[in-house]
Amino acid sequence: MGEFDLIKRYFKRDLVPGATVDLGIGDDCAILSASPGTQSLVSCDMLVEGRHFVSTVAPARLGHKALAVNLSDLAACGATPRAFTLALALPTVDESFLEGFSQGLFALADAHGITLIGGDTTAGPLNICITVIGEVPAGSALLRSGARAGDDLYVSGRLGDARLALEVFRGKLSLPGEQFEQVRLAMECPQPRVDLGQALRGIASSAIDLSDGLIGDLGHLLQASKVGASLALEALPRSPAMADQPLAIQRECMLAGGDDYELLFSAPELARAAVQRAALASATPVTRIGSIDQAFGLRLLDGQGLDLPLTFGGFDHFKS
Repeated sequence: MGEFDLIKRYFKRDLVPGATVDLGIGDDCAILSASPGTQSLVSCDMLVEGRHFVSTVAPARLGHKALAVNLSDLAACGATPRAFTLALALPTVDESFLEGFSQGLFALADAHGITLIGGDTTAGPLNICITVIGEVPAGSALLRSGARAGDDLYVSGRLGDARLALEVFRGKLSLPGEQFEQVRLAMECPQPRVDLGQALRGIASSAIDLSDGLIGDLGHLLQASKVGASLALEALPRSPAMADQPLAIQRECMLAGGDDYELLFSAPELARAAVQRAALASATPVTRIGSIDQAFGLRLLDGQGLDLPLTFGGFDHFKS
């Protein structure tokens, strides 16, 4: 099968009628129409075999995750997804892989009303690069730079399960079958918090998605906002599988694990009821895990409110 037959069979679809995408796959460029009174948002993430996913992952889950990690960036800005491109390098034309991959990819795309509008394919080591395009009402995007002293700090979902699954794959931990399947699902099929991000527009003062670990990504938010934070370790939301682990493993996975793709955000104390309404409206659990401080730096607090040493950092592709 050649490149263009591959695209036609697995990735070319009829456009869903709408005002945003005027022309999709088949020309040198796609053509989009911006909705009146909006701003466009663009983000790009790459997944490399052996670095971002293990070779044994099911193709459908890989297709899901490739798009999910990009949609998570749009979610962090409160954006509505509109379209995406796909650049795909393949060692061989494996029809079974392509069938599963495209099914997982388009199942998530359809769930969020987002259209594949172009991209590229080539031969090479397995590499997936997606660019997403979204929009927000002008001036309403959530940014990393809006946190203010006195704000509450929240996180969606649960933390650390993806890292826990990775440690099992590495042979460093063992989990019962049901618990392993639950954390493996978190690793291989993260759910982008798009609805929550949209619901937080006008409520959250800052936001970021958690891809490189809570400590690392919180550090990016604090740096952009020029503030500090106090983080209550006992408040961090965790799964039953995580709660069964020794405390040192829990802290490493939840603070520095990465691959969570949850939303970390701040909001004024007076907005607590509004945050809970946003969580309810988006069917997404959120947990208050700390506060924003005027003084720079990050304080980790134990269950008695005592300071703990900061021994973890965020994930860095060129250091980890």
